[in-house]
Amino acid sequence: MIRRSVPPATQRRTTLTAVLAGALAVGFLVGASNARGETAGPARAECPADLAGKATCYTGRDANGAYYAIAVPADWNGSLVVHAHGGPDLGAESDPTRSLDDLGRWSVMVKEGYAWAGSSYRRGGYGTRMAAADTESVRRLFVEEFGTPRRTYAHGQSWGGNVAAKVVETYGAGDRGRHGAYDGALLTNGVLGGGSRGYDYRVDLRVVYQYYCANHPRPTEPQYPLWQGLRAGSTMTSAVLRARLQECTGYAYPAQERTALQQRNLDDILAVTRIPERTLESHLRFATFTFRDIVHDRLGGRNPFGNQGVRYSGSHDDAALNAGVERFAPDPTAVRDLSYDSDLTGKVSIPVLTLHAIDDPTAFVEHEAAYRATLHGARRDGHLVQTFTRESEHSELSDAEYANSMAALDAWVRKGRKPTAGSVAASCAAFDGTYGTGCFYDPAFRPAPYASRVEPRPGGLRWPAMTADQERAWSRIDGVGIAP
Repeated sequence: MIRRSVPPATQRRTTLTAVLAGALAVGFLVGASNARGETAGPARAECPADLAGKATCYTGRDANGAYYAIAVPADWNGSLVVHAHGGPDLGAESDPTRSLDDLGRWSVMVKEGYAWAGSSYRRGGYGTRMAAADTESVRRLFVEEFGTPRRTYAHGQSWGGNVAAKVVETYGAGDRGRHGAYDGALLTNGVLGGGSRGYDYRVDLRVVYQYYCANHPRPTEPQYPLWQGLRAGSTMTSAVLRARLQECTGYAYPAQERTALQQRNLDDILAVTRIPERTLESHLRFATFTFRDIVHDRLGGRNPFGNQGVRYSGSHDDAALNAGVERFAPDPTAVRDLSYDSDLTGKVSIPVLTLHAIDDPTAFVEHEAAYRATLHGARRDGHLVQTFTRESEHSELSDAEYANSMAALDAWVRKGRKPTAGSVAASCAAFDGTYGTGCFYDPAFRPAPYASRVEPRPGGLRWPAMTADQERAWSRIDGVGIAP
């Protein structure tokens, strides 16, 4: 790829004015053409409120049906952030509002002068490689419309961190000096353990919950193995699941209003799974509805999950729990397909900076230990710097930290000087003077191994979970992985 220099700001604005005129001309046609399954170029759209007057925004739909949003700041610094959103959402179609919502959430990057592009992905449901391909698609659309940026950075949060890490491995710079599409990556609160191991604690929640609560399913309802999450034809809703969780544990009540049995059930479930009480419901939803999507919709009913040999502990009666909890072993082909789709090889050749809340209640901070072990196993950990903050949120972190992280990554790429956790922490105060959202870095923090948080399954202590050799071998198998 030939990277052309970015023209001066006045020339860029003149070019953007011409682009806007063309975009407005086709804007009225986008809805009709998309209804016919066709696509048009980016059309001008209203920016999120806090970017009004600061950027020009566009929306569109790519050839695979994925909606996307693009923002170009008035004073563009010439570089682009390509965003991968989390989830996965479970709607059947691409969500036209998702990328615009994410643009609003991460508008700080546009305020810092970066152009921004994000895809809503072509469908809901699980599919990490699909999401990575759609993320790369919106980058190419940006290049076609606005020219090649000076530098391009991938960003992903939550499951989007897994997607962006897959983008890095698939489309990032190659070995032996070959330049790829991306110059660096920022992964924030990422699910970096991959699919074949990264959801084992939710497998444990699913079976431990059923042992204590016996209402998902009830004895009077059709039975199914719990690794399915939910049987394919079930009409259960999130509200019904929430009511059953409340019935069993009283989790939504103040402690003094729970029955003794509810309190004991809640205490046992939380102690054994080590899931925070405030996110218990969301984890159980994932282990119900997203597991159903993975098993029935993506893997043809095959089981990628197992808990054979896991010793559950922390309850009031561990012996009874381990004797009574449902056990199952995975289908090796299902594990292979989930692994190929979402596990990471550590094949990284560009700078990667991570930012993770130490008390993230959704993507536990031990995911970072799994990612470092993955890159170390691939002998690529020299490309990685990890930072941690004393925050307790998953969906978003401090704007000052996002701005600071992008600046640290950009300086690393431009100047070739690898930062440290300490240097990143030290530079945050300047950005907090602008955003006033706080800097909460803990430069001394190191996460414990992933196996300290989630009981490993057989063979689950070595990283990468999928080696580069396995990836190459599996890629030659017809139908491997998860279909787009």
